[in-house]
Amino acid sequence: MESTIEKISERMVPIQEWIPSKKIDRPVVISGPCSAETEEQTVETCKRLAATGRVDILRAGIWKPRTRPGMFEGIGSVGLQWLKTAKEETGLPVTVEVANVKHVYEALRTGVDILWIGARTTVNPFSVQEIADALKGVDIPVLIKNPVNPDLELWIGAIERLQQAGITRIGAIHRGFAFHGEKKFRNTPHWQIPIELMRRLPQLPIICDPSHICGNRVDLAAIAQESMDLNYDGIMLESHIAPDNAWSDAKQQVVPERIAEIVSNLVVRSEQPEKTDNLLEAYREQIDKYDDAILALFAQRMKVAENIGRYKKENGITILQSKRWEDILQHMTDKGTKAGLSPEFIEKWLKAVHQESINHQNMVMNA
Repeated sequence: MESTIEKISERMVPIQEWIPSKKIDRPVVISGPCSAETEEQTVETCKRLAATGRVDILRAGIWKPRTRPGMFEGIGSVGLQWLKTAKEETGLPVTVEVANVKHVYEALRTGVDILWIGARTTVNPFSVQEIADALKGVDIPVLIKNPVNPDLELWIGAIERLQQAGITRIGAIHRGFAFHGEKKFRNTPHWQIPIELMRRLPQLPIICDPSHICGNRVDLAAIAQESMDLNYDGIMLESHIAPDNAWSDAKQQVVPERIAEIVSNLVVRSEQPEKTDNLLEAYREQIDKYDDAILALFAQRMKVAENIGRYKKENGITILQSKRWEDILQHMTDKGTKAGLSPEFIEKWLKAVHQESINHQNMVMNA
């Protein structure tokens, strides 16, 4: 029986076709203030964005889900009228975040062109289903941000709920994932998760949100470029006429003209060249041979791990040897770093190999 995932892939509509009245090329650029604060701030930001000629869709936060009470939670429905004015004056389509049925109805009534579901809503299947039910019979594009936590199945589940409601123009927004502890970014990218999403849903349009990944202005261009290198369809960036005075997320917003600079400097590559030359094919053959050799070595390594498991069983020794494992981590990380590999990769690789080794030893010890 055909899977839901395959059905979704077949029915995907490219994001460039979402707005019939507007020709949109890759990358699709969505920008506007994190929050609509005043009519002047909202409309002026949008007009300056439109004047750059580099923005395709305008955005603004109308309802803001905040971590703690007392923080600015959005201007509310009145902001939709400001966004409507911006749409009329610029001719650009607009998008807003909706978190419940009331938001959906108000956005539709005001003529919003595209809806998006935020990370804090995606994490709750009940909320997503209520929004999906409210949209049955409504042909409007919907973008779905990744859930706050790194859960690919939850993200795909939200996409399925919207698809089952009859929405055909569905896209994903990668805004990074919450991570406790010291970190470089506000939300860790975990690039492997959207990459797996693209593998499983190859026709799904995907947008990168560098503003929420970075949480600062400094790294926006670098993250935007990385998303282009990974074949994303577009980017969503927050902008404000006076970023330092913004009522929410001031550190990650930039003036409209900076958006144009970031977009102008992006190097946009194609997934497949029109003609693959022999040199590229030769490199790929080398990679394939190395991968085969690595797999063969892993298999041999696990045979040795099984022998170790037998020895430990015969001599009453525990599988886990914490001191040796710590020594291996330190030694191999140092060695890998000198060889030009990142500490993050070495750690993930070692942990995966170590767990597989434990599995093999456990299988022998408890046979």
